[in-house]
Amino acid sequence: MSLDAIRMRDEKHFAKRTAALLIMVGLFVFLLYLYFLVPFGQFVSTVQQINPFYYSLALGTLILSVTFSSLTWQRLLRILSVKSALLKAFQFIWIGYFVDLLIPAESVSSDISRIYLMSKESGENAGKVTASVIAHRILSTIISFGGLLTSSVYFVLWYRPSSSILEFIVIITTASILLLGSLFYLSTNRKATEKIANWVIYLSARLSRGRLRLDRLKQSAVKMLQAFHDGIETLGRRPKALVLPVVFSILAWFFDLLIVVLVFFSLGSFSSGVSLSVVVIVYFIIVGIEDIPLGIPAGVGLMEIAMTTLYTFFGVPIWLSAAATLLIRVMTFWVRLLIGGLTVQWLGIKALRAPAAGPS
Repeated sequence: MSLDAIRMRDEKHFAKRTAALLIMVGLFVFLLYLYFLVPFGQFVSTVQQINPFYYSLALGTLILSVTFSSLTWQRLLRILSVKSALLKAFQFIWIGYFVDLLIPAESVSSDISRIYLMSKESGENAGKVTASVIAHRILSTIISFGGLLTSSVYFVLWYRPSSSILEFIVIITTASILLLGSLFYLSTNRKATEKIANWVIYLSARLSRGRLRLDRLKQSAVKMLQAFHDGIETLGRRPKALVLPVVFSILAWFFDLLIVVLVFFSLGSFSSGVSLSVVVIVYFIIVGIEDIPLGIPAGVGLMEIAMTTLYTFFGVPIWLSAAATLLIRVMTFWVRLLIGGLTVQWLGIKALRAPAAGPS
């Protein structure tokens, strides 16, 4: 085994150990939060009253959400003439979730893994695949921003919240606008993306200490950026072709939101006075927070505390907020992590077995 291979193996093991350690620390912090700030007896009794039928439906809606997300991506790839089976898009999105939940770079790590896997699978230029992933991200961001704006307006008009809640909603909305604007700007401005690419190339060459050749990196980057911007322009010239991806993306978001709604149904929360509009607005706020790189795998610990605090902030009893948060995170973190990890292992085993099928 070469020195570089040994170094890469050690780096992977270190990354896995670090991610596992951060997850455990995050869980410990959340447990401390539950123990000291939440009436523990009421929290436990609330969790014990869960309706298993509604909660099991949440798993089905999770699968449906990923399925429609896969359909969105596949249709975008097809518009760009990138051949991909729905199953591959489905698998790579699960792997993206797995990487996203472990590597402290949030949605960025997911997008990079999808670009790499699909480029390798299809044999297409990575720039063209990147265009499909960025377009997918823009669609998702537009829908989440629309949901946040609509639910916020409804909440403000009907519930007359305090000034502190209004200020918080404005901050999150502004952050969403800035994110969406940045995506549009980088997708349509060739000079800006070239400057960023040159900076990344220079930094990579410096960190590699001569192992990476600067001229080759620049040549690859030029081809990739050309394919990326050509892909974005192709999508912009075919608005009718984007109708199905938009519909699929809306359905993906609907089923993702339905996971949260079903969790509250399973706890009997809506019959006890919890507002559906509160559940919806907190969902879209959390989606906005999840796009911020926190340096912690999936924000474990901090995300649970943030969700519990937000529900309480909007008037949900703290023990019910904590119980709902725990059950939601089981679906949106642990189940995704499990299925994504199993997908990684399954594809890894297939890749190892593939050479054996050929002639010896």
